Amino acid sequence: MKIIYHAHSCFSIITDTHHLLIDPFITGNPLAKIEAASLKPDVILLTHGHNDHVGDALSLAKQQNALIIAPVELADYCQRCGVKRTHPLQIGGSYSFDFGKIKLTPTLHSSAFTDDRGQTIYTGNPCGILFYLANKIIYHAGDTGLSQEMMLIDDSNHIDLALLPIGDNYTMGTHDAILAAKLLKPKQVVPMHYNTFEIITQDPQPFAQQLTALGIGCTILAPEEALTL
Repeated sequence: MKIIYHAHSCFSIITDTHHLLIDPFITGNPLAKIEAASLKPDVILLTHGHNDHVGDALSLAKQQNALIIAPVELADYCQRCGVKRTHPLQIGGSYSFDFGKIKLTPTLHSSAFTDDRGQTIYTGNPCGILFYLANKIIYHAGDTGLSQEMMLIDDSNHIDLALLPIGDNYTMGTHDAILAAKLLKPKQVVPMHYNTFEIITQDPQPFAQQLTALGIGCTILAPEEALTL
């Protein structure tokens, strides 16, 4: 299984049978190294409705006839925008698909989409996502502040890879992301949601060094770099 970082909070998870794409903010992303049209996802997963996470989801879903998995209100919005295949979930809920199981987890954030007319559309609760794929568990934290509820995620799961925001200002910074890693106890962390904009500029190297000192692996991925689980 291959995990490819497309910058910001966007990742592809490539299994033997499926291409899962998370928060596909490609067009307009100053760090993106690819064109959105080059991606061929079967499934698109959205953590919340902010434009820098929904990104190219609607156009890609229509082009590829991809399934969008998202919190209920956001899935409903995607359907109203012409996406034919959606699966709504709520926080705490899980569902087993043909590619594996997905469960939504709580986050501390907000969620709304701003359309081309400048209207703000409520898109439900933001979430993190647990992936149960090929005997591995991947946790995409979404946009979030530090939460003690992260401790409960690891009570029932053994996370192989945690994708954690470190940019600060809108999400956890590096200090709180270290605390989050202590609560989650993953085998490995990849930092995300940093350096896309000036206001979330961070150096990931000290973050990685602190995790290593705690016995937690950390891989810093540049856009389009990948790791294999």
